[in-house]
Amino acid sequence: MPQTPSDHIEQRATLLDAWVEKRRQIARLEAESAELLVDRLLLRDADTRESPYHRDTIHRSMIAEYSAAARVSQGSVEYAFSDAAFLDSDHPAARESFRRGAITGAHVREIVRAGTIVREAVREGRADAGALDLYDAAAVVVAENETPARTRALVRQIAAALAGETLVDRHRRASSERNVTMRSVDDGLALISIVLPEHLAAAIMDRLTQLARQVIAARDDVEPVLSPDGLDSGENPIFPEDLDWSAPGLDEWAIFGERDTFTTDPLPEPSPIIVPADTRTMDQVRTDLLTDLLLAADPSEAAGAGIDQVRAHIQVTVAATTLLGADDRPAELDGFGPIDPDIARDLAGRNGGWSRLFLDPAGMVVETDTYSPTEGMRRFLRARDQHCRFPGCRMPVRRCQIDHNHDHARGGRTSLSNLSHFCAGHHVLKHPDVDEHHRWTARQLPDRSLDWVSPLGRHYSDPPPRRVMFV
Repeated sequence: MPQTPSDHIEQRATLLDAWVEKRRQIARLEAESAELLVDRLLLRDADTRESPYHRDTIHRSMIAEYSAAARVSQGSVEYAFSDAAFLDSDHPAARESFRRGAITGAHVREIVRAGTIVREAVREGRADAGALDLYDAAAVVVAENETPARTRALVRQIAAALAGETLVDRHRRASSERNVTMRSVDDGLALISIVLPEHLAAAIMDRLTQLARQVIAARDDVEPVLSPDGLDSGENPIFPEDLDWSAPGLDEWAIFGERDTFTTDPLPEPSPIIVPADTRTMDQVRTDLLTDLLLAADPSEAAGAGIDQVRAHIQVTVAATTLLGADDRPAELDGFGPIDPDIARDLAGRNGGWSRLFLDPAGMVVETDTYSPTEGMRRFLRARDQHCRFPGCRMPVRRCQIDHNHDHARGGRTSLSNLSHFCAGHHVLKHPDVDEHHRWTARQLPDRSLDWVSPLGRHYSDPPPRRVMFV
């Protein structure tokens, strides 16, 4: 008996549930693994108490052994021990969530590392001891509902709000750690790493992406060029007197000039010119452009026309009082996290396209200045969404499309309560042309959350990103 579409849906639902449960089991095993590392640290501490002069050697030996046994780098093992120790001592809520399999090891890494400034503030007496418990509880709420990438940005905001000015001090200290390093990765390749302020890194990546998109879009416009150097160079150069002018068809592919000069027709039939196709990937094009920019100051001619008009874009949110210098509250680099208020003020002085945002007590954007109704709505949506509103997606709004959640052709209104940003890949999921057995739907709830419904009928919520939080 042939299977029906409903049978397929049941099978897909069963497989999805089984996969999600297996992921929970993996997370629970990762939590058990972290607890084993904590037990090993207790043994290390006992050993160092017996031989305090060999503390460093004892620690190094432990790291080396675990690295060799697991066949992972010593740096990764060092991080694993450190994360396990902080999870055990300072983050009981995250530890319990990890044990239940509600969050993954990747979430734990983001919680522990973003919480460093809170732990420092508590240890140095600049924050109340309860701040760490508050951070731990809030971070778990975020991590249990978001991907590790989104968790990173949000827990940084929470930590910054709880640690206060320590974030500003930390960013200013970290700025002195700028560096460029290089190491070989074999097969004739090398890895160049640059440590620099995050807003500059984001702008560099954005500009490279814009350049690469323009190069890829212009591939079909490249004209074939035949170099004349190939005719009269090499071991067997060709000169006009060497050609048999009576050869049939010679006049179809050679163009003659004065004083016995000639060149080949760039478009003969059939053409002897073969122009290799540009099949480089986005990452490869970005790499080639970065090389051109660093070595030649400007992209090479192969990059195409109009490249020099491309400018990088980043979006920064900063309180008006901070902008005026009345306080030093951290600003926010949208999609990444807090930045030094001095940097935000400097960027403000270099740019005239600022939007004034009004926030409610929870830090949510509720209004923005407008020039005209349509542009005002776009400005509001850009400020509200920050990135694609599909759960877990972080594609910036400038690379997204504004969607009528309820299709305009079917009566959907062009209103803020029915509009949101989706990247091209997620926008197409709800397109009317997609078969109903594979089509998603999305609707905006009163709290501005997006409720996505999958082809299996499962609901996935994407809450609106918060702009900034101050406690």
